[in-house]
Amino acid sequence: MAVDIVMPQMGESIFEGTITKWLKKPGDKVERDEPLFEISTDKVDAEIPSPSAGVLKEIKVGEGQTVPIQTVVGVIDADGSAVAAPAKATTPALPKAPAATTTLPAPAPVPASKPAAPAPAARAAAPSSTGERIHSSPLVRRMAKEHGIDLSSVVGTGAGGRISKQDIEAVIAAGGAPAATPPASSAPAARPAAPPPAAPGTAGAQAHVALETAVPREKIYFGSYEAQPMSTMRQRIAEHMVASKRVSAHVYSVDEIDMTKVAALRAKSKDEFEKRYETKLTFMPFFVKAAVAGLRAFPTLNASLDGTNVVLHKDINIGIAVALDWGLIVPVVKNADEKNLLGIQRTMNDLAERARSKKLKPEEVQEGTFSITNPGVFGGLFGLPIISQPNVGILGLGAIEKRPVVIDDAIAIRSMCYVTLSYDHRVVDGAIAHQFLHKVKETLENWSEPLL
Repeated sequence: MAVDIVMPQMGESIFEGTITKWLKKPGDKVERDEPLFEISTDKVDAEIPSPSAGVLKEIKVGEGQTVPIQTVVGVIDADGSAVAAPAKATTPALPKAPAATTTLPAPAPVPASKPAAPAPAARAAAPSSTGERIHSSPLVRRMAKEHGIDLSSVVGTGAGGRISKQDIEAVIAAGGAPAATPPASSAPAARPAAPPPAAPGTAGAQAHVALETAVPREKIYFGSYEAQPMSTMRQRIAEHMVASKRVSAHVYSVDEIDMTKVAALRAKSKDEFEKRYETKLTFMPFFVKAAVAGLRAFPTLNASLDGTNVVLHKDINIGIAVALDWGLIVPVVKNADEKNLLGIQRTMNDLAERARSKKLKPEEVQEGTFSITNPGVFGGLFGLPIISQPNVGILGLGAIEKRPVVIDDAIAIRSMCYVTLSYDHRVVDGAIAHQFLHKVKETLENWSEPLL
């Protein structure tokens, strides 16, 4: 029995995904729920489990291709003993295909009717002008807003007429003019072939799609250097970072914190903490708790900007940047203000572990209201991070190291740490930023919460 493998919907706002890697090849045996392929979306990378036990019979969508949700990307033969059956089953079907093609010459006008295809596309753009909802992802809407593109003038090639990332890229490459796109009923597999009828300015988008689909992992050598296509995740990171710098008025403030008391408490309790709670104790939950104290005192930093409205969030959801071998992701500790030190540490460890094993859910990287990144873990003195949209602030942590400092006119050796705050000057002023940093500093230097 053949079982279809479909592109899953990895969240309410996600309508397409890119297959980055097949973990099995045709003819391989698979177990139910065994990781079958990896996908990348606007929100998260994930491994997709097999819907059935059996043998992978066919791969319909190759690595590097982006398709709408519910698209059949492969087929599993659920009858393990019928591995050879597909070959026999397909041989009788082959003669039928030519038989069908032999009937095509009779209606010779078929090729002539092809040019009429743009007509449905023209009609597809009409509903949007009558108030009908335009189907597109948040990424597409943001790209359109950044480039001043009216989505009602763009015809989507995705499922149900949805405007995909490729559609908006084609319009951008054409200089912002509406691109002539194929009708919405086009099959997903035919999307890479969609650019030919488009305007001449779409050559850049065509090259992008061709690079992503044809050579997603190959290196191209040019004598003394090589060109390597960006991974899907790297492309998403690039898009988000450039958008953040374009949207937010970045300003940076730096402070220095004496971590001696916290370092001594952690050194004294970390072995007992790990033995009792079966989880390691790092410095990060201390910084999360201090950030929570700062956000409570100065809620302007726990906000986002919606047009001319400043949205102050009641929940404190802190995104923690996690470095991966293949990129960066920011899982979110939801309701961090309601968790104690142990709860924050366990949540962070769980999110980081599942981020590295590609087991995160889309909702676990959404709804962050403030972010923390830790370049200090790699030895960095401090960093000036880019704000994670739609937040208005991100805290950067430097390395904790012993340095000579002056205390009461005497030189002492203390465990010191530089912290930086990147904030959006459209919403946050310097006075609030430095008061926030002072609250973080005060909380850590006068730590009073028990660890055990």
